[in-house]
Amino acid sequence: MNAERLLTHYEQIADAPDAIARLRRFILDLAVRGKLVPQDPTDEPASELLKRIAEEKARLDRKERTKREPKNFNGGDEPIQMPKGWALAPLADLVTVLNGRAYKQNELLSAGTPVLRVGNLFTSDKWYYSTLQLDEDKYCAKGDLIFAWSASFGPFIWDGEKVIYHYHIWKLPLHSESDLNKRYLYNFLLQKTREIKEAGHGISMVHMTKEKMEKLVVPVPPLAEQHRIVAKVDELMALCDRLEAARESREAVRDRFAAATFARLDAPYPEIVQADARFALDALPALTARADQIKQLRQTIRNLAVRGKLVPQDANDEPASVQYDAPELEGRLDTEIPPNWRWVRVEDVAEARLGKMLDKAKNKGRPYPYLRNTNVHWFDIRLDDLKTIPLDDAEFEEYQLKRGDVLICEGGHGIGRTAVWGGGFENLVFQKALHRVRPSAHLDSRFFANCCSVYFDAGIMQTYFTGVGIPHFTGKALAKLVFPLPPIAEQRRIVAKVDALMALCERLEASLTATVVTRRCLLDALLAEALTPAEDRELEAAE
Repeated sequence: MNAERLLTHYEQIADAPDAIARLRRFILDLAVRGKLVPQDPTDEPASELLKRIAEEKARLDRKERTKREPKNFNGGDEPIQMPKGWALAPLADLVTVLNGRAYKQNELLSAGTPVLRVGNLFTSDKWYYSTLQLDEDKYCAKGDLIFAWSASFGPFIWDGEKVIYHYHIWKLPLHSESDLNKRYLYNFLLQKTREIKEAGHGISMVHMTKEKMEKLVVPVPPLAEQHRIVAKVDELMALCDRLEAARESREAVRDRFAAATFARLDAPYPEIVQADARFALDALPALTARADQIKQLRQTIRNLAVRGKLVPQDANDEPASVQYDAPELEGRLDTEIPPNWRWVRVEDVAEARLGKMLDKAKNKGRPYPYLRNTNVHWFDIRLDDLKTIPLDDAEFEEYQLKRGDVLICEGGHGIGRTAVWGGGFENLVFQKALHRVRPSAHLDSRFFANCCSVYFDAGIMQTYFTGVGIPHFTGKALAKLVFPLPPIAEQRRIVAKVDALMALCERLEASLTATVVTRRCLLDALLAEALTPAEDRELEAAE
C-alpha cells in the first residue's frame, strides 16, 4: 500500500466521523491480508514455520495436535485468501490459550500481588490484590500477549509489573517465539477483535469460549514478511498518532475560537452584540466540523434574547404594565435587565394549570386525542402515537389546547421540556403530566419558551423542582417562577430575530450533514482505491 497516496487527500477527510479509527482498522486489515508490504519470493514459506512450531509444541509436551478445518472459525463470513507463501493455522497450533484464575470476592484484598482484571486494561479501574501462591502460568509478566474475552474485548502486550491475570483474560504464550512474531499475532487479533466479539455468546455480557477461540484461523506469512509487516504497521500507526494529535489540536483551536467568539456576544452594547453575532454565524462553518458547536450557538442566541442583548431597545415601546419586585437573585437569571423590562412571576402574566388525570372509572363522554409528556420535546410537539381520553363537554372546554399555549413537562423523563402549541389540530387536549401555560396579552408564548430553555440550561428551572427519586415541577412552583419580561413589542422583535437565527443554524446543520456525507464517501473511495492492485488501476486508466 502506498500510504502517502492514501493520505494525499487526508485534509479533506480528516473531519469525517471515525476517520482516524477507520484508517487504523484499514491498516490492520491490509496487514493480515498480505497487502501492506510486498511479498519476497525468496522468503521461507510459512508452511515451514508451522512445521517447526508443531515440533516445538510436541517437544514442550503440549497436547497432541489435531487437524482442524480452517472453515471452523475465521472471525467472519468471507473466505480467507492468502498470498503465495502464506499458510493457515488454527490459533491453538501457534499458542497455548491459558485461562486466568477466578476469584471469590473475599479473596480480593488490598495488598499482595496485583490481580489484573478486564477493567484495568481499558480504564483506570480499582486494583485488587491477592496473597495466594499460584502456578507460574497464572501470572502475567512484561511482554506477555494476553486477550480480554468478556464484556470488553481485545488483545494486549502486557507492559507492566508481574500480575495475576483474572479469569476473563487469556494468556497466549507462543509455542515458538523464534518462528512467529508476537506483534504480528497481536495485530491480527486486534484486527479481528470486533468479529471475535460478534462470534461470542450472551446478551447483557458477551463471552467467547476458549474452544472456539482456539479454532480461530490465523493467516501466517513467512517470518521475514511478518517482521516487515510489523515494522510497516508501527510506522503507519505512528503516523495515525500524529494525525490524531493534529486533529485534536485543530479541534482545541476551534473550541477556543468559538468560545472566544461567543464570549464577545455578552458585550454591554446591543449594536456590538449584533455585529459579533453576525460574525459568529458567518465564521461558524470554518470554526467547526461538529454539531455540538452549533448547539452551543443556539443556546447563546437564546441566552442573549432573554437578557435583552439580541435586539436594540426602543424608547417608544410601552413598558410592561405588570411589575414584580424581586430583590433576591435566587430563583431567577443572574443578569441586569434593560430599564423598560420587568421581573415577573408566571402567575403575574399567564394562567397555568395541569392537564386531565387519566381515570378509566371516572372519565366519561366523547373520546378526544390528548398529549402526553412523550409528545412534548424542546420546541417541538410530536403528534405520533396519540391516545384518546373520554371527556364531557365542560371538561373538553377546560382542557382544550389553543394556538399559542405553552406546554411544559411536569415530571418523569424530560421534565421541564417546553414547546408552544401551533394549532392546526382541532379537539386536542392534554394529560396531567403536562402544564399548560396560557399567556396574557403581556406575554409572547415563544419568548417564554425561550426563557424556559435558558433557565433549564442554566440549572435555574431545576431549583423549582421537588422530589428526590422522581422530581416533579409542581403547578405551585411553576406559578412562582421569576423571569424577565420585555415590552410586548420587543418580545415580538426578539422572537422574530431568534427565529431568523435558528433558521440560519438549521442551514448550517444541513450543510454540516452534507459535508460529513461527502467526507465519508471520499474516505470510502480512497480506502477502496488503496485496496485495488496497481496493475488493475493502470488497466482501468488505459480503458
